[in-house]
Amino acid sequence: MDAEGTHTSIQLPEGSWWDWDVVALDGGQLRLAASYDLTYLHGLELVFGDPVFVSCPTGFHDPVFRPPSPDELMKVARQVGEKPPIVVAFEADAGGQEPVSCLIAAERLEIVQETVLRYWREDAGPDQRFAPWVTPPGQ
Repeated sequence: MDAEGTHTSIQLPEGSWWDWDVVALDGGQLRLAASYDLTYLHGLELVFGDPVFVSCPTGFHDPVFRPPSPDELMKVARQVGEKPPIVVAFEADAGGQEPVSCLIAAERLEIVQETVLRYWREDAGPDQRFAPWVTPPGQ
């Protein structure tokens, strides 16, 4: 999105962001995680603050981000009663025969690049954090 509030395609930082999933979805936040392989960790999160419209699978691959179409913008505005500040559109491989079109609208978007471990490690570094479901053994 640019400074004037028009909707454009988002730019991801350099990296291998092939494998994606939903890490968290609650009333205040949608968090999408990405990596080359989500088995042990992820290194990128798209954090949508106050999401008002979410249409995407819980897991997908190789998204191609693009500007939302005028019809998609109108669809979101009809659903939520106004044009949200952030509308992100993309096509992704969700395991079917054709790519799925995805659309997310929210008040804010933050792109976070850091190592997030998906399993417990005693020796995790200060520059690493754990995914929400990871807890020390016995807890």
